[in-house]
Amino acid sequence: MKTVLLPCGEAVPALGMGTWNMGDSRSRRAGELATLRLGLDLGCTLVDTAEMYGEGLSEDLVGEALQGRRDEAFIVTKVYPHNASKAGVAAACERSLKRLRTDRIDLYLLHWRGSVPLAETLQAFMALQKAGKIRHYGVSNLDIADMKELWAQPGGQGVQANQLLYNLSRRGIEWDLLPWLRERRIPVMAYSPIEQARLLRHAGLAGFAKRHGMPPAQAALAWLLAQEGVIAIPKTGHPDRLRENVAAAEVELSGEQLAELDALFRPPSKAVPLEMI
Repeated sequence: MKTVLLPCGEAVPALGMGTWNMGDSRSRRAGELATLRLGLDLGCTLVDTAEMYGEGLSEDLVGEALQGRRDEAFIVTKVYPHNASKAGVAAACERSLKRLRTDRIDLYLLHWRGSVPLAETLQAFMALQKAGKIRHYGVSNLDIADMKELWAQPGGQGVQANQLLYNLSRRGIEWDLLPWLRERRIPVMAYSPIEQARLLRHAGLAGFAKRHGMPPAQAALAWLLAQEGVIAIPKTGHPDRLRENVAAAEVELSGEQLAELDALFRPPSKAVPLEMI
């Protein structure tokens, strides 16, 4: 499995597993648990979740899936903006730890920016890090102005990732945010890498995939994995789809193929507002 270096020097898989909307259904639980465990077997040891996902149900699913295998996994979870105060972060972290059935979170992210000052959230993250409750901290859905403000705060340069909406059809971050992050070696964790399956219905991508002998999802993921400093976190509760996703890590797109995708999905020609789902 290809890896991406965090600013601290730790290597994490470039392909992980997302869990948005997982854990919500009893009827799907057994299959979702089996898929997460298979992912560990196949090297997708980075597992992303959030307290927002099912109001804790996703974290609970991840906690159950990792029982007996906690040390194999790199757990990422996120705190709500309304819980991002010093006291709120501490309490939210304890709830997440309990649901995840673990004593530490590997990477704890601010889910998006709210009314709590970034400086206060950073203080809370550093306190949790000092206490051993989290190993690393980062952010999600922060645009370049937010990142510059964050960077100037005490502890801001300890940020290890920015989780962003990034895929073939959502390339706005390439104009200014992605270059800024790359200059500081801060990885992008790309969520919704196949646009919640909508990319699979894109005629241009379907044609590209057919010409080059791969499923459309694999082509979309291989494009992301070809980008410097990008971690993709596709979500699936189906073992067969997971295997297809993992196979994307073995696909090396040629320069001609990358140019073909650029023609189908044009990079930005100007700054655009940060997109979120």
